[in-house]
Amino acid sequence: MTHMQKAADVLAVARRIVFFTGAGISAESGIPTFRDKLTGLWATYDPQRLETADAFRENPALVWGWYLWRRRQVTLAQPNAGHHSISKLAKAGWDVSVITQNIDDLHERAGVDAVVHLHGTLLNVKCFACHRPIALEPEQLRISKEDELVEPPRCSRCNGRARPGVVWFRENLPEGAWLSAVRLVRTCDVLISIGTSGVVRPAADLPEMAIRAKATVIHVNLEDVSLGDGREIMLIGSAAQVLPELLGCLGVK
Repeated sequence: MTHMQKAADVLAVARRIVFFTGAGISAESGIPTFRDKLTGLWATYDPQRLETADAFRENPALVWGWYLWRRRQVTLAQPNAGHHSISKLAKAGWDVSVITQNIDDLHERAGVDAVVHLHGTLLNVKCFACHRPIALEPEQLRISKEDELVEPPRCSRCNGRARPGVVWFRENLPEGAWLSAVRLVRTCDVLISIGTSGVVRPAADLPEMAIRAKATVIHVNLEDVSLGDGREIMLIGSAAQVLPELLGCLGVK
C-alpha cells in the first residue's frame, strides 16, 4: 500500500481533521518565505531583522513600508489548489479546522471558515503603544512603489504609531489562538501538517502534541520532516500537488 493510499484510508474514517499550515502552502501562491531572495530595497535586509519590535522602534517608516509591501503581495496572491482542497474536504462533510502560522488570508478566501491564526494577520492593525486595534482607510494601506518607506499612521486614542497585527520575533503568541490550537490538536483524529519548517516554537510542537493524543499525523512537505513515530505518514511534494491527489483517492472532487 502506498503512503498516499494509507493517508486516504486514515482520512476516510476520521471525524475531526486539523490542518496545520506553514509558509510552504502560501509560497505556492507566490508569497515569499524567509528563505526566498527579496527584491528592490528589501533585498538588502534580513526579513527576520525587520520582524521585531526593536526594528520598529529604530526605524518605524522602514518596517511599516515593508509590511505594506507584504500586504500588497498578499492582496495580489490567489489561493492555490492546496488551499482549495482543504475547503473541498470541509464541504464534503468532514469536520475540518485550520491552524496556520501564515499571516495572509488565503485560507479564508478559499472558503475555510474555521481558521486559527497563531501569528496574527496582515489584515489587522494595532497600536504599538496601547495595543488597541486601529481601523485605517484603504488609502492608508497602499504604497505607490515597491521600496517605499512610509511613516505609520497614529492611534487616535494615545497617538502611538500603528503597527501590523502580527506576532514579531520574541513576542508571545495570542493566548486565545494558542489555547484554541491546543484544544483542536488534542481532540482531532488526524493532523495534516503542510509546508511547515518545524523550527518556530511553540507552533512546531503541535505535530508531536497530536501524536501524544493518539492522532495520526500526515506530513505534506518537499522533504521528509517526520519525527520517526509509527503514527506518522510522510507525503513528499507540494500542497498543490499532494492534496488534490489525496482528495481524488477519497473520491472528493
